[in-house]
Amino acid sequence: KANKFVLSPTNEEAIVNLIKNKITSYKQLPINLYQINTKFRDEVRPRFGLLRSREFLMKDGYSFHQNEACMENEFLSMENCYKKILDKLELKYKIVNADSGAIGGSGSKEFMVLTENGEDKLIVCNSCEYGANIETAQKRVIDDKYSDYPKAIFNTFHTPNVKTIKQLSEFFKVDTKHIVKSVALKAYYDNHNEIVVVFLRGDDELQMTKVKNALCANELVDASDKELKESNIISRFIGPVGLCDTINIILDNALYDGSGLICGANKEDYHFIGVNLNSINKSKFFDISSVMEGDLCPKCNESLFHKKGIEIGHIFQLKTVYSDLLKANFLDENGRQKPFFMGTYGIGISRIMASMVEQNYDKSGLIWTKQTAPFLVDIIISNTKDEEQVGTANKIYEELKEKNINVILDDRKERFGVKISDFELIGFFCVIIIGKNLKNGMIEFITRSDLKKIDLSLDDVISHTTEVLK
Repeated sequence: KANKFVLSPTNEEAIVNLIKNKITSYKQLPINLYQINTKFRDEVRPRFGLLRSREFLMKDGYSFHQNEACMENEFLSMENCYKKILDKLELKYKIVNADSGAIGGSGSKEFMVLTENGEDKLIVCNSCEYGANIETAQKRVIDDKYSDYPKAIFNTFHTPNVKTIKQLSEFFKVDTKHIVKSVALKAYYDNHNEIVVVFLRGDDELQMTKVKNALCANELVDASDKELKESNIISRFIGPVGLCDTINIILDNALYDGSGLICGANKEDYHFIGVNLNSINKSKFFDISSVMEGDLCPKCNESLFHKKGIEIGHIFQLKTVYSDLLKANFLDENGRQKPFFMGTYGIGISRIMASMVEQNYDKSGLIWTKQTAPFLVDIIISNTKDEEQVGTANKIYEELKEKNINVILDDRKERFGVKISDFELIGFFCVIIIGKNLKNGMIEFITRSDLKKIDLSLDDVISHTTEVLK
């Protein structure tokens, strides 16, 4: 009863402590350790069936290197390894750039199985390989975005009770992209917190994870009206020009060098018109807006699309994040202490199974691929009291086994309807039905993916099955 147990979501710290007591020289590097065990997730309640359960089976790996180049090579090798696994399983997937989250590090990539029932929102390009989690997705900032800006000399304009972007657009009769939207947040750090005001174009939406990363904050929440008042910020009329110098501000990249804009004048019922932002320090600009469908791909300039996906793998370039914190060092070729460069790699075994189901099913049940079916061939005896049917089924069963084909014989004393329903429900790759037509030397062959039925002579059943399974 006195023993203490740890439920681990991931094991970077434990592996680093193991390595730093065993690996002391560059001559012992690189090394890649992995384990397959049960992990836990801190879910309030399980969701999405098997996809978001509180425990799951996972393979996690951790590599250690003497320099960054070696780590990057291993990262690429693990990416290719996971790709081969998913290709062999015949899954439709996308490798996307991702936020590293609590794990830390950089160069994070997720392996996403594409499905309409996916839990994660992705941004993908159908014209190139670009893909990213919604939290890290980028878009091309159009160079001529201000070519049609409303011509106005900088001035203060009285706008009584005009507070929303829509109201401003109607009041000034301009497109919302020429209006600067403001969002006031409270950012929490290790030792302090502060009010931060974020600015972006009126037609864009804020991506909170991007803002959190730009600020290096632990947490972000909406600032209250009381907190804004205490900071001398006029809610709903906030603008980047003339805002108190003690207030931290960041702006979206799409506003960089913006001109002819409309924004809050930091005064009740007033807005600025004809605003130019080229005087604001470039260090204040970040990619903090969400990518929308129709935005242009940052790689090939074609349109981007939203997709849903299931994360089944995640790989990270940790660099020296953990080795620095845990003082895990080795001696390099010059006898100097250096921190390990690390990579970490996880793939969800039980999630792969659930993902295959999400991608391969119909109203009747599962549809396993050749690589994943529990049995490739199901042989159904329609009438187990018919000795000819039983004898023929067993003969075909033995011949297929001799050819090393994974086959199951359904000789249960059940009605034929029950057996065929079970075939469709379980999703064996194909079925051979020994039925009434056997007296004419014919059997029935069905592939599960399309439920297409073919009548075959007994002489052709083995050759046809073998050909289908190639």
